Amino acid sequence: MNQPRRPLPDARRRSVSLAGAGGLLSAVAGAGVLVPGGKAFAQAPKFPAKPVRVIAGFAPGGALDLNARIAAQAIQEQLGQPGIVENRAGASGVIGTEHVMRAAPDGYTLLLGAAGTHGINPVLQKLPYDPIKDFAPVSLVSSVPHVLVVHPSLPVKTLQDFVKFARANPGLNYASSGTGTIHHLAAEMLRSMIGAQFVHIPYKGAGPAMADVVSGQVPWMSIEYAPAAPMIKAGKLRAIALATPKRVVGIDVPTAVEGGVPGWEVTNWYAVFAPAGTSPEIVDTLSKAIARGLGSAEAKERLSSLGAIPIGGSPTELAALVKSELTRWSAIVKAANVKID
Repeated sequence: MNQPRRPLPDARRRSVSLAGAGGLLSAVAGAGVLVPGGKAFAQAPKFPAKPVRVIAGFAPGGALDLNARIAAQAIQEQLGQPGIVENRAGASGVIGTEHVMRAAPDGYTLLLGAAGTHGINPVLQKLPYDPIKDFAPVSLVSSVPHVLVVHPSLPVKTLQDFVKFARANPGLNYASSGTGTIHHLAAEMLRSMIGAQFVHIPYKGAGPAMADVVSGQVPWMSIEYAPAAPMIKAGKLRAIALATPKRVVGIDVPTAVEGGVPGWEVTNWYAVFAPAGTSPEIVDTLSKAIARGLGSAEAKERLSSLGAIPIGGSPTELAALVKSELTRWSAIVKAANVKID
């Protein structure tokens, strides 16, 4: 017959309880768990604990893709986890941008955004994302200035020559990578500043547009210096003016200010964004890693080969740039009456 179990003396109960607690503490210590106030909490692994993806919303090979790879390399070298570039091209960067917006805000899925995704597209059309509310700014990477290029047959060598020629020949054609792109808006901005009349010839991409300027089918366009540089150096395009207020090291082209059109400033900037809700600590870690990476000789050389200017900078500075760009491009779009169907 089973006898009822006697209660343990207080002293023995305490010793058993402490022994159990000691075993728990040992197990907890081995598992890397914090036990404040007698409660066990799992300790989060230090960020990053796995590969970080950088989403590029355009096809490989372009300036945006290269900037994404430089950012990914900086993360890998500075934080010790693989930085992987994933290209999700389509809809002028909207597909890749939306993918990052919907990703977990844990710092492992980032966006390489640009003037188009965060400054121009939002003022042209209804988008599935808000460039300010849906993203946490991380860091600028670089900027690439625009340059006005003409076919060598056009009888102009300076911006003053171009302005006179354009005013004397209303209806001068120009090429762009498509309606509403930065190439289109840069030309419209110049048109409004010099009082000329142009005819827009949109293409499906900057490459085909520039190819027709090189062949002489279209006389001129505004394009990032980087892709135009080989054609300029080969004498197949003539660089008239750089859309910057000051000269850029390594680019022997007069500025728009020197050409008598101050204020014609167009740069395509590239920056890293995280989904909204990403912790400030993770954003700060990523921002500092990218800044250190941009300081390397290799990164500077790769960006310089594109005519790009390394920038870096804090999340606060990037947030301010996005707001100012939205205001700026909104005014240009309104003045040019640009509409996207």
